[in-house]
Amino acid sequence: MEIRNPLSAVHDHLTYCLNIHPGETWEANFAAIRDKATAVRQRVAPGRRFGLGLRLGRQAADALTGRRGALGDFRRFLADEGLYVFTVNGFPYGRFHGTAVKQAVYAPDWRAPERRDYTMLLIDILAALLPEGVPGSISTVPGLYRAWVSGADDARRMAAMLAETAAHAADVRRRTARDICVALEPEPDCFVETTDEAIGFLTGPLAAAAPAEVLRRHVGVCLDTAHAAVEFEDPAEALRKLSAAHVRVAKVQLSAALRAAGDAESLRRLADFADPVYLHQVKVREAGGGVRSFADLPEALAAPPAGEWRVHFHVPLFWSGDAVLGSTAELLGTAFWRAALAATPHLEIETYTFDVLPGELRLPDVTDSIAREYDWVLRQLAAVGSSGTGA
Repeated sequence: MEIRNPLSAVHDHLTYCLNIHPGETWEANFAAIRDKATAVRQRVAPGRRFGLGLRLGRQAADALTGRRGALGDFRRFLADEGLYVFTVNGFPYGRFHGTAVKQAVYAPDWRAPERRDYTMLLIDILAALLPEGVPGSISTVPGLYRAWVSGADDARRMAAMLAETAAHAADVRRRTARDICVALEPEPDCFVETTDEAIGFLTGPLAAAAPAEVLRRHVGVCLDTAHAAVEFEDPAEALRKLSAAHVRVAKVQLSAALRAAGDAESLRRLADFADPVYLHQVKVREAGGGVRSFADLPEALAAPPAGEWRVHFHVPLFWSGDAVLGSTAELLGTAFWRAALAATPHLEIETYTFDVLPGELRLPDVTDSIAREYDWVLRQLAAVGSSGTGA
């Protein structure tokens, strides 16, 4: 019997990404599930089955598979607590909180065997945890950080690593009947930055590296709506493009970025978002329609151009902005929800920046913030469902 997430009558599997909780060890990851995820479930779906979006770095993944009985113990915990796993954030390989992550989040990239081997390990873990009949997704880095491009051979090398990973996923499906898709996550200033670049890579260099039926099922795209908005893409149109290109959308990450008018007051406020931990790429659309790019927020603030600013800083979905700053959550309207519901069974709230949010945007407790994001998402889904356009 297929498991459906009871949080919503109009969608199958809705979760939040556990990368919001600090911790690199399996013990820290498990504590976040036991203490935080269950508290969120109690707030939004008390007593009901609840899907998890794991974040497993390499250290935690190695521990979960390398310690005798650890994976079995976790499966029993999930069953006892009415939890299940359907997606994994396999983007950050190493530490993701409390240090200068910045560009290091993209390493190792898809040219490296370490990225391939780590992702294959995540496939094995997810296959062991997935309930029967539930598809699995693993989001991953968009190739490599663009500043690290070394030559024309990079695309071929990445395609070869991804093809081997897809072949592993296909073998897992033959042995276990678990259907798992590795999903590239387009992000500003990366090799796969936009929807068009994702389509170009998946239907070009990657298509030449492995059988089409393997790639179509086991390599796809994770659309992060904040990333798309920073690129001045419309998320609904991005999903339509992917569908038209026959690219599998394994997951949509529900997130919002900062918007600003670029005036003196908004620039002053944006300075509060320049933290030393994460990379906050900036795109500015100038009056003539051209877009200027900055690798990080401090760089943009040092020589601020006039125009509409989009900043890769994930703000809570429920925050609609104020008199000075705005949020790209306003792009997630009816057309987006229709497209998302048609594109994928996996929706994941992804606001990992809780610990670095300015005080006025940060609620006292992280579970309060996550619960409010669930409420916001469920209200959008209910509105779409009541209009007769839901799944």
